[in-house]
Amino acid sequence: MSRSLAKTGGAIDDFLGDLATLGDKLGPVVWQFEKGRKLDADDFAGFLSLLPKKIDAHRMRHVLDVRDPDFVDADYIALARDHGMATVFTDSSEHPSFADIGADFVYARLMQSRAEIETGYTESELQGWAQRARLWAGGGEPDDLPRLATPAKSMAKRDVFIYFISAAKERNPAAAMALLQRLDAR
Repeated sequence: MSRSLAKTGGAIDDFLGDLATLGDKLGPVVWQFEKGRKLDADDFAGFLSLLPKKIDAHRMRHVLDVRDPDFVDADYIALARDHGMATVFTDSSEHPSFADIGADFVYARLMQSRAEIETGYTESELQGWAQRARLWAGGGEPDDLPRLATPAKSMAKRDVFIYFISAAKERNPAAAMALLQRLDAR
């Protein structure tokens, strides 16, 4: 028997209460739902309503990483937007990959670094990610990434969180530093 997500308020409060002690050092909190777990839309909406916008004086940023391809659709994007939640953009063929904006920040996981490339990604790939990061940060959306719904309204600016994870893990630090150099160069 699976536990109802909408009834996890106490566990959420305990978990987030401990995290909130990080104060301004606390970044986005990722809520990951692995492939194989079937989600009910009403139960999931109930869960999202439990996630606080603030703890004490600290603004909370929540990111949804749902890996069930049957649940990830335009209705899921609408639900995330209704609750001001970001969704993970995963640059991977192993997980649902879409770049719909749901919040005032972007959270991306780049998962295709390669061991044979010193920086994990080619120069043109790094330049492409730098360009996308600038576009996201400026309030826009890249046209070359997949979407499930109508693009979000443009904003004046957004925070952008990009992580290099998985694939050739030994190259991910170099990939992150190389991307930062390209972002600083402008």
